[in-house]
Amino acid sequence: MYSLDRPPLGIYEKALPPVDSWHERLTLASEGGFDFLEISIDETDDRLARLTWSDTERAEFLKAIANTGVRVPSMCLSGHRRFPLGSQDRKTRTRGLEIMKQAIEFSVDLGIRNVQLAGYDVYYEVGSASTRRTFVESLKQAVRWASKAEVMLSIEIMDHPYMNSISKFLELCEQVSSPWLTVYPDAGNLSAWGNNIERELTLGIEKVSAIHLKDTKAVTGIFGGQFKKVPFGEGCVDFVEFFRILKSLDYAGPFLIEMWTENSERPMEDVKAARQWILNKMLEGGYELC
Repeated sequence: MYSLDRPPLGIYEKALPPVDSWHERLTLASEGGFDFLEISIDETDDRLARLTWSDTERAEFLKAIANTGVRVPSMCLSGHRRFPLGSQDRKTRTRGLEIMKQAIEFSVDLGIRNVQLAGYDVYYEVGSASTRRTFVESLKQAVRWASKAEVMLSIEIMDHPYMNSISKFLELCEQVSSPWLTVYPDAGNLSAWGNNIERELTLGIEKVSAIHLKDTKAVTGIFGGQFKKVPFGEGCVDFVEFFRILKSLDYAGPFLIEMWTENSERPMEDVKAARQWILNKMLEGGYELC
């Protein structure tokens, strides 16, 4: 049963081994000791197709949540890598807005409260002042839809220079101001770009809706950084200090372990080990884990 006596700790869907049903997937999350799971809607056709699930498929999803007791309160919507909101191609941008609207409607039906958006104007295209303006205009439309649905949109701090700090997110908020637009910092991405972590978190804490936890290797003058698949403890993130800062700011929101185990021979063992490693760092950072 979910408890309000400790910080909620969830797991990214892609960290779990592939299974055939949501009941199996959520059962794995429960067996791993997690409070919730974050669903992935990425740029692949299979995952984008989830947004057009039938009523029966949606009911099966909700039944799996009820039967396992594992919540799915958030969505990682990375499908905009392929269909970016800042694209200068009208068809691509129109598809990106369609995905955005479908994701919000999907969230309403399935009890998802927080849709995480990737913080970039374009990904496979070359960014420019024009793509940034278009992204802002598209985001304004997304926020209008989200406000009607009472669904939070959260911009992730990324592996992309367009949105690689909370300070940049706050600049975006000057153009798109809404209580339904928040920030979803990633400990690894924030650290890899050499940000002053305490300053960034302090500046933006009132807009932080959730935290991604992963390790990374830092960007340098001769190295572009490594933003994925860095084992915990082998990267540049000072997790104890990160948790200490958040504790001092009275952050009590969700934490989400982001990892990938598709090449692991024992994925669930790796996931459980990562959870315990993070819990130990949280304790060192001052969090009480009842």
